[in-house]
Amino acid sequence: MDNKQPENINNIPASEQPTADLTSAVTSQCGGKLGCYDWLADIPESHDDTEMVEVQFKNTRKGYYKNSVHLRLEKGDIVAVEGNPGHDIGVVTLTGRLVLLQMKKNGVRLDNPDLKRVYRKAKPNDLEKYKEAKAREHSTMLRARKIAEDLHLNMKIGDVEYQGDGNKAIFYYIADDRVDFRQLIKVLAEVFRVRIEMKQIGARQEAGRIGGIGPCGRQLCCSSWMTNFVSVATSAARYQDISLNPQKLAGQCAKLKCCLNFEVDAYVEGQKRLPSREIPLETLEGTFYHFKTDIFKRQLTYSSSKEVAANLVTVDASRVFEVIALNKRGVKPDTLAVAGDAEPVRKEFEDVVGQDSLTRFDKKNRQNNGGGGNNRKKKRQRNEPMNDRPMPSQPTPDTQSVAGGASPDNGNQRNNHRRFDNRRNNNHRGNRRNFRNGDNAQNKQNPGNGE
Repeated sequence: MDNKQPENINNIPASEQPTADLTSAVTSQCGGKLGCYDWLADIPESHDDTEMVEVQFKNTRKGYYKNSVHLRLEKGDIVAVEGNPGHDIGVVTLTGRLVLLQMKKNGVRLDNPDLKRVYRKAKPNDLEKYKEAKAREHSTMLRARKIAEDLHLNMKIGDVEYQGDGNKAIFYYIADDRVDFRQLIKVLAEVFRVRIEMKQIGARQEAGRIGGIGPCGRQLCCSSWMTNFVSVATSAARYQDISLNPQKLAGQCAKLKCCLNFEVDAYVEGQKRLPSREIPLETLEGTFYHFKTDIFKRQLTYSSSKEVAANLVTVDASRVFEVIALNKRGVKPDTLAVAGDAEPVRKEFEDVVGQDSLTRFDKKNRQNNGGGGNNRKKKRQRNEPMNDRPMPSQPTPDTQSVAGGASPDNGNQRNNHRRFDNRRNNNHRGNRRNFRNGDNAQNKQNPGNGE
């Protein structure tokens, strides 16, 4: 059998290429969630290892399809794949050797006869139908909720997804108990004139489909990378010494946060190397009871009262083991803490990198700045009259010396002295000149006085 690739199978004419608006409408709903980084993308041999490709649809729904027509597909291509019935529109998210690893991880077998195939790359008319079908999803969901309420069904329809050609609709619902929705399917098929498929999901899957931002400031794990969900127990919070506050432990799905399981194994291993919390410590000062534990610092805090925090003492785990061993022999130490167990003094902020102060732009600091203050003082001194200005021999705040005998503004002081001396000399010269002019005028008026 000749498996030669047809000529120009990927060279789509310009008239049949989808526009940017239609392409963005598909990628906005199908891309950006549960993405897998293709670390074999730069290896050409990896793309020829298999014909299987991973295609993602609305939100977190993915499927694996066979590229039987040997299209040259890359990540981000919009393709039309086989549906039931008709065809569906999705975005290629993974190709090559990693697809086989993902199929093995998700339990999809290569010899499965139900595997569907890729038809073609999406054309503009395919994307037009897709856009029209997606525009009806929100109104369909609201009307389906009203119909389920009228039928008195204990269920919540969380999302509706139309197939790419608009011939089929998937209704995702949440229910605590088993629901008989046979009558609901008949009513929905009669109202919307499409093939109806019901899928039950959990609260975590619903949060993953809707998406959102968690209290950590990042995208929800269930909508970004998590594909399987493990039950979370309150013991995970107890092992990590987290306050059992339901409002803080619950996620947007109203269940315990999945991230409580991420680090619980490290805490459990750390607890094994610490003494039991149930053993009180006997000393001559009294009996001490466990209050809290810092697992990674291996420090335990004990209180002299069982009910309230009183006379708290923080000691190392080795000291606790030592005290427990002494108590077993009937010996009570004088004190629980030793000299080496004193808590280190917490230091204030220090400028260790040589940067300027964070408050250097404050108005208060600018007014107290030496450079700006000196300039204003110089201007004020120039505008002052001579009679109001202090003599150089009188000490002023700017000319007083600091510790060590050095003046903080010696240059300004010398300049002020020179200016004062020059101005005084000029005044003396002017007085002498006026005195001589006065004598000459008097001699001219009384010429005989000089004889």
